[in-house]
Amino acid sequence: MHELLAEGGYPALTMDAVAARAGVGKAAIYRRHASKAEMVFAVTVHGLELQAPPDTGALRTDLEAALADIHTRLDAPAIMRDAPLFIAELGANPELSQRFRDTLMAAELACVVEILGRAAARGELRERPDPAQVHSLMLGAVFAWRFMLRRDPTPALVPDLADLITRGLAAEPRSSDVP
Repeated sequence: MHELLAEGGYPALTMDAVAARAGVGKAAIYRRHASKAEMVFAVTVHGLELQAPPDTGALRTDLEAALADIHTRLDAPAIMRDAPLFIAELGANPELSQRFRDTLMAAELACVVEILGRAAARGELRERPDPAQVHSLMLGAVFAWRFMLRRDPTPALVPDLADLITRGLAAEPRSSDVP
C-alpha cells in the first residue's frame, strides 16, 4: 500500500487497487479495515514508536531535537501531499480521531513530558508548564508553517522555533498570575 500511496496519493488510493496489488479479494481488505482512512492509519501510524530525544543537557536543545523529529515526519513527500486530506478524515471520523490521539499524539506528548521533566530536574523551568500546551506549540508551529502558510523549511526553522518556545517557557509569570 505504501507504493500505491506514493504513486497516486490518498485521493487515488482505492480498496480495489490495494486488493489487486496484494493479490487478494477486496473482501479480505474490508475484513481488516472498515475504510480507506482506517487502512491508511493502520499502515502509517500503527506500531510507530517514538522516544524522547536523548538528554542534551538543556531544554532548548532537547526541544530542538523533538521539533526536528516532528518536522521530519511532517515533511515527508506523501505527508505533505496527503496530510490535509487525512486531517479532514479525522474530523469526519471520531473513532479514528480518538485512535490517532491515543497513538501518535499520545506518544509525542509522552516525549514532551519527558523533556519538561528533565528540564525541571535541572532547574531550567520556573514552573512546570502544561505538557499538552507545549506539545501544541511545537506541533502547531511546524504544521502551520508547512501546511497553512505553505512555507518551505529553512535551516533555521527548527532552531528558531526551539528558541522561541524555550524563551516563552523561561519567561517571568504573567502579572495576572502573580498574587
